[in-house]
Amino acid sequence: MDKTNIVSQAVAKHVRISAQKCRLVTDLIRDRYVGEALTILHFSKKKKASEIVGKVLHSAIANAQQKTPDIDVDNLYISEIFVNQGAQWKRFRAAPMGRGARILKRTCHVHVSLEERKGR
Repeated sequence: MDKTNIVSQAVAKHVRISAQKCRLVTDLIRDRYVGEALTILHFSKKKKASEIVGKVLHSAIANAQQKTPDIDVDNLYISEIFVNQGAQWKRFRAAPMGRGARILKRTCHVHVSLEERKGR
């Protein structure tokens, strides 16, 4: 991927949702225009994941407007979006016979990169 065309980026780290759940939502909006992606996220059934990805996408749009004030938001599209696994919070719950059962509270990192495409 050529990094010179990227208009803006946004990253959310240590988000308290599993990467697998978040990837289901990011796969829906990959390689789409920003307006279309926001509509898909708004009507998605996966509310928590779509809310998180929507916040990162709004941040990337704001970064693009801050960096280049005369940019047309309608021409922005999601060139790269991916979710990586973050740190795991390890907790224990009481189990029978004096043992402890491990609970993993998973986190993830969401990355969004936007590019500008002229002419739909």
